Amino acid sequence: MSRTARRITAAVLASGALVAAAALPAVADGHDHGRGHHAPRPTVVLGKIQYDSPGRDNGSNRSLNGEWVTVTNTGRHAVNLRGWTLSDASHRTYEFDLRLPGRSSVRVHTGVGRDTRHDVYQDRHNYVWDNSDTATLRDARGHQVDSKSWGRHHHGPRR
Repeated sequence: MSRTARRITAAVLASGALVAAAALPAVADGHDHGRGHHAPRPTVVLGKIQYDSPGRDNGSNRSLNGEWVTVTNTGRHAVNLRGWTLSDASHRTYEFDLRLPGRSSVRVHTGVGRDTRHDVYQDRHNYVWDNSDTATLRDARGHQVDSKSWGRHHHGPRR
């Protein structure tokens, strides 16, 4: 094989390796991007948390609804949250029964209220979120999806 032919062969092989390496992250990221049986999974995360109701903690429904947790779907597609749970460190648990549209959020209030697309209510008569607590979001299979901690005894980085 001539020197020129070897150089061309080496260049073609190197180009193929670069193309393969560039394509690898798209496959290795866990999403098959529409090329198989599984569509990419939207990401549902905990957003802002208002654990200390503004004003006096007088136990009124208004005060109870002043504490809330935001759950956000950062993906493009809706996620069925039926059977998902949100709980505190003391295992007080709220179970979802809603479909969260893509790129949207819902606020989970502690007190009593009428559920809407953007606000749902736990219908509790006592506060849930303490000044030192952890909010944990689990899917319908019980797998932890996200959690946030705050206060003196928080574990992991604050968000």
